Amino acid sequence: MSAKAIREYDGKLLLANYLLQSPTLAEEKPAAAFVQPPTRLAQVNLSHVSTTEPAEKIAEAVDAALERAERLNPWLQTTKLVAKPDQLIKRRGKSGLLLLNAEWAAVKDWIRERAVKEVSVGTISGVLKTFLVEPFVPHPQDVEYYVCIQSHREGDEILFTHEGGIEVGDVDAKALRLAIPIDQPLPPSERIATTLLADISSETQRNALATFIERLYAVYVDLNFTYLEINPLVVLESEDGSAPQVIYLDLAAKLDQTAEFESGDKWARARSDAVVYGSTSSGPGPAMEFPAPFGRELSREEAYIQELDAKTGASLKLTILNKEGRVWTMVAGGGASVVYSDAIAALGFANELANYGEYSGAPSETQTYEYAKTILDLMTRTQHPDGKVLIIGGGIANFTNVATTFKGIIRALKEYKQALIATNVRVFVRRAGPNWQEGLRAMRELGETLGIEIRVFGPETHVTAIVPLALGKAPAGAAGAGFKDSMAKQIPDSTVPSTPGTPGQMDVDPLRSGASATPSVPVAAPSAAETETGAGSAAPWYSPFTANTRSIVYGMQPRAVQGMLDFDFICKRKVPSVACMVYPFGGNHVQKFYWGTQETLLPVFASMREAVKRFPDADVVVNFASCRSVFESTKEMLSYSQIRTIAIIAEGVPERHTRKLINMSQKANVTIIGPATVGGIKPGCFKIGNTGGMMDNIASSKLYRPGSVAYVSKSGGMSNELNNIVARTTDGVYEGVAIGGDRYPGTTFLDHMMRYEADPDCKMLLLLGEVGGVEEYKVAEAVRAKKITKPVVAWCIGTCAGMFETEVQFGHAGALANSDSETAEAKNAAMRAAGIHVPETFEALPALLNQVYSDLVQRSVIVPRPEPEAPKIPIDYAWAMELGLVRKPASFVSTICDDRGQELLYAGMRISDVFKEDIGIGGVLSLLWFKRRLPSYACKFIEMVLMLTADHGPAVSGAHNTIVTARAGKDLISSLCSGLLTIGDRFGGALDGAADLFSNAYDKGLTAREFVDSMRRQNKLILGIGHKIKSRTNPDLRVSIITEYAKKHFPATPVLNYARDVEAITTAKKDNLILNVDGAIGVLFVDLLRNSGAFSREEADEYARIGTLNGLFVLGRSIGFIGHYLDQKRLKQGLYRHPWDDISYLNPAAVQGGMSAIKNDRVQVGASKITSK
Repeated sequence: MSAKAIREYDGKLLLANYLLQSPTLAEEKPAAAFVQPPTRLAQVNLSHVSTTEPAEKIAEAVDAALERAERLNPWLQTTKLVAKPDQLIKRRGKSGLLLLNAEWAAVKDWIRERAVKEVSVGTISGVLKTFLVEPFVPHPQDVEYYVCIQSHREGDEILFTHEGGIEVGDVDAKALRLAIPIDQPLPPSERIATTLLADISSETQRNALATFIERLYAVYVDLNFTYLEINPLVVLESEDGSAPQVIYLDLAAKLDQTAEFESGDKWARARSDAVVYGSTSSGPGPAMEFPAPFGRELSREEAYIQELDAKTGASLKLTILNKEGRVWTMVAGGGASVVYSDAIAALGFANELANYGEYSGAPSETQTYEYAKTILDLMTRTQHPDGKVLIIGGGIANFTNVATTFKGIIRALKEYKQALIATNVRVFVRRAGPNWQEGLRAMRELGETLGIEIRVFGPETHVTAIVPLALGKAPAGAAGAGFKDSMAKQIPDSTVPSTPGTPGQMDVDPLRSGASATPSVPVAAPSAAETETGAGSAAPWYSPFTANTRSIVYGMQPRAVQGMLDFDFICKRKVPSVACMVYPFGGNHVQKFYWGTQETLLPVFASMREAVKRFPDADVVVNFASCRSVFESTKEMLSYSQIRTIAIIAEGVPERHTRKLINMSQKANVTIIGPATVGGIKPGCFKIGNTGGMMDNIASSKLYRPGSVAYVSKSGGMSNELNNIVARTTDGVYEGVAIGGDRYPGTTFLDHMMRYEADPDCKMLLLLGEVGGVEEYKVAEAVRAKKITKPVVAWCIGTCAGMFETEVQFGHAGALANSDSETAEAKNAAMRAAGIHVPETFEALPALLNQVYSDLVQRSVIVPRPEPEAPKIPIDYAWAMELGLVRKPASFVSTICDDRGQELLYAGMRISDVFKEDIGIGGVLSLLWFKRRLPSYACKFIEMVLMLTADHGPAVSGAHNTIVTARAGKDLISSLCSGLLTIGDRFGGALDGAADLFSNAYDKGLTAREFVDSMRRQNKLILGIGHKIKSRTNPDLRVSIITEYAKKHFPATPVLNYARDVEAITTAKKDNLILNVDGAIGVLFVDLLRNSGAFSREEADEYARIGTLNGLFVLGRSIGFIGHYLDQKRLKQGLYRHPWDDISYLNPAAVQGGMSAIKNDRVQVGASKITSK
């Protein structure tokens, strides 16, 4: 949502800080003819206190909050006060929630009586937790005024009436108005006075109000307000003739949340201590808070999903309507989420609907898991006598991988298996889009093992047909078997045979498939205009997209570009629709794509200027720039005369930016589609970006050739549903546009409907509107005035909104009714009255479409033609692999790690579980080296080995080499490798050898004496025995530590015991022939492998044989080598040169002649001088 309400406290702080600072919007800034009173606002905030806490604790929290307010605002004890709740409550005075002219003691008592207690305002109940206290301002009623600034598509409007206060009455009827068009300066104060202030007799007050309104509008624009109302606004003239005070007593305001990147710092600065308390602090305050509507206190779960949503580019929304409700939803897509809520409400289950929400924008598996887990947790907390229903629905996705998102949902369902069974939950699934077959297959298989009923349906089923099935009702507005679906069923219902009243029967669900795959709906014959438009001819104004349209894609979006090229190919376009790409963050280059099955190259330019110069025939731009940069990039695009159409894909574009772009586009005669749109499609000709989804959906909806029905929708996801519905009930789509879900789309419903009306090839119009806004009324008026004469079928979604007690913001920014006229019911009624074909429910829309289409065929308005041969669809190898359509031998095999999913797996264990279960380094090593979880004592032993072998000083060969290499200026990797390359039998590599010697001798049944004697006879050293320094009387503590640990925790240590017997024999000969640390680690690891129960004997022997033990030394000693490298670099040690006095320089001649030949001279070793005689 973009326009979000803020507290009165925050609105007044913004005015207090910026009223005299914001830059003027007038041609000249007038001198202020008023005085701004000092800021005196005290907030008592108890939002952290829960009603479930004990009464004593709540009372303590209230007293603490009051004491804090008193400490920070000393003026509270010296003036008369006003107190009121500050929770977006309308008409507080009429509801008894306003205290006037009271002392601080009385205010405290008044707040104590109401704080953290539930009150009712009209039909809405909520808990009072936030209060605003400010000075009481005595004044006569005749100086109370009303002023409001609000935004419209064309500009801003200031409303003013000289009769303000609690009895202001019908403002719309009696207020004077001043319109300020976008990008136009504010009129001078004189015109403001004559236009708005004509009813004020006092010139002093008129001048004060005129300059105040100028300042108020400056703040409105500067801080990205979308609504600002002050009632009453009081003007107090001074007795000494100085400028009067203008005081805003009550204030309601909304900010454009999408403009936070632009104005967020200013909002925070106004909430700083310096502004609030007059302190000397110069830092910004906390970020702006957007509270939930009164009666809709944000729950912990809602706050969690809101936090998840803020951290991702996807969309995750959750509103809990009735936590005891029976019907829960998990719907993909903003538009689809509204349609499902409508269907549930239309069947009489609005009071049982537990939640509203949606997930969209390709969330990851982990994100959908967290989202689903939150809903399942809420759902299974309470029982319902009739059991509960979970509807996992959604439209046909454009680019979201259904299988990937379903993995997260399936994971959550498995986790809550027992709770779902205990709560008697039934699950109904309907979804389509990329990889939907795999997603529904996985969900169907889950239903066979989960222990609860799960029924699964695909795109052959109408989007909301599962709702009546789930609720045991006949479909609302079912039309019976009045028409036949034109496509074969793509995925069967996976449960019991169909029964009456289920989507499995044609007479109930008109969108279930017929028995034949042959299309039963004929295709309209091509028109003259369709066949005559050539590559060199200019397209008429009503047809921005033709088979020759060329576009520029702004942004690095290879997936969208490939989708456009694939669409071109199956439509048999001669020239690709994408001329080039523009990517400002890289130099000019080319990007590889496919044209059918052949590779091709597309140029990528660093600037729009180069792109339009190189491709003068490109007149469409698909702008994928972010919400932060899309304004500037679109402004540049509008400056090129060849550009006729711009599609803005980004969501979250500030409303003022959008309105400025609309204004500029109208002057440039450019069509803007969006923002927040998936785009549009003209079958057989052109598609924008990801519109239409994957190629299989484009083929199933017959979008490779034109039909007769043109539609316009706000929702991108629902536009795919319209493609599906239209293809199944008529001869198909002629053109479809999703204008975007923001409050101010670049072009409106009427703009496109008038294009369709003028296009002779378009025979029938379809409109899918939604709650919020008034654009549907303009279409109704055009039909009534005969400006639109072609048949129009229309429906406005969001009919459920009026059934909820509290305000609910639906998926799109513009999907919120600000008045009764903006409700879906009112707009549907108005369109029906104007002569538009409006069904009773959305579920009846397909039947009505078929009825109107059939009438046009009977009247020969549409002349059928044979269905062309379906095109072959090229498919990428990677996607074919994803769908399981192809196979190839792998170049590598890996069994220890899998990075292909949303979450990394170590031997099948999720990385999140690795941390959740705190398995440590030893546990990770056991997964990656041994492909299994070892017992905790074994993991601890591995970690002990790594600690013991981490380092043994700088003198050993490996550390020495590392140090020398580091001092030679080499990098970390080179220095580390230099040290590691010294590891072998003589340094560090004795672990494998020791393990092999001792275990083989033990396995052969040799006694310790026999083993020692045999090694002596072979003249071989016993690896693992002997130490330069340590001895029987000076034992190696490292050996003591690990052997004592093994004795205490290992199930058995037979090889260690055998090694100790050998040690007893060798130390009898020489005291330092002890079991050293290499030997101890080696034999203990053999004991661990053989006796832990985690390995078979064959596996244990293989791990010992393939170098696992030496791997432990390499891993552990790498820690020390890296430490030595860092130590040398930190000390800035120079190049190492070994000292001469530590080298014996021996001349071969000296060696032959004896030591007496050396005369302390420097000699050349191995070189002799050759002289000629």
